[in-house]
Amino acid sequence: MTGVRRKSGSVPVSLATVAAAAEVSISTVSRIVNGQTHRASRETIERVRGAIETLGYRPNQLGRALKRGESRVVAMLTANLNNPVMATVASSAEAALRAAGYVMILCDTHDRPELQDEYLKAMRSQAVQGYILVTNVKSPGLAEFVARGEPAVFACRRNPYASGAFVGIDNVGAGADAADYLWSRGCREPAVLFPAQSSSTIEDRLAGFSMRLLELGGRCSKAEAPGLSHLDVGYEAARSLLDRASLPQGVMCLSDQIAYGAHRLFFERGLRVPDDCVMVSIDGSTLSSWLAPWLTSVRVPYHEFGRHIVDLLGEIWRGEASGERILPHAFQSDVSSDFE
Repeated sequence: MTGVRRKSGSVPVSLATVAAAAEVSISTVSRIVNGQTHRASRETIERVRGAIETLGYRPNQLGRALKRGESRVVAMLTANLNNPVMATVASSAEAALRAAGYVMILCDTHDRPELQDEYLKAMRSQAVQGYILVTNVKSPGLAEFVARGEPAVFACRRNPYASGAFVGIDNVGAGADAADYLWSRGCREPAVLFPAQSSSTIEDRLAGFSMRLLELGGRCSKAEAPGLSHLDVGYEAARSLLDRASLPQGVMCLSDQIAYGAHRLFFERGLRVPDDCVMVSIDGSTLSSWLAPWLTSVRVPYHEFGRHIVDLLGEIWRGEASGERILPHAFQSDVSSDFE
């Protein structure tokens, strides 16, 4: 095995490359890689392992699993991938799954119960190994899915039918923090904008904000609007707010997208944020530093969700008790290096 040089890390090393370096057949390398060493001499085993180490060969764990007939596919069901939050969670989960040797199938349910059920049925027929459900909605198919005890991790929105594996933040606490921020800016009667279609996330953020404001001695007005797009919700809720009342000192939006929509309506009516009205939201999209420097947000570390989701899936597959992972949130101005 003379003249063997380590390959660049950017160039994948194949079984054939190792076989040529060790001067043995590809099948011999394959058997040794898979632990079947009884048919090879000690000298051959050492030569193959030396070539593997020198060349930096790493077995394709996914390919090996598929060859053995094992499913290494995980399905993610989420809603509205045009929302940067959903795209960030999906990207984070895909990267973590890929590093663990899995492939992810991504399904956009558009927050429609019938489409969610259609995807759940289709993924079951594909015999996927696990599920990630982000921003789920109640549906007959999901109720049956939970009752069967399918291996699943819920993210952002909790399982509406049972407790179990969940990755998210303390949304009640995030809502309370938003109330504290507006109070510190002198806003005693702020408004809160939210979608008419509720979810555990929306309910918790709204409850945290309202309860904290009440504790402080203030009160809030509420404006909701229908629609699946939070941009549209923000625009229409802001229109409803301003059509029936004067401009409040502060506005809390339950997502960044709602804040973007509300800001558009404010702009059209000649109002400036934060000069005329202080605005705070929850999400902390990285887009805001580029497009919405006027917005203060409670930042959620969505880019960290993936590794926690995969950890919980691993616990489920091993038959271990699987609980919740509640990640820390922080105001953008207070973000630590852990969130960078």
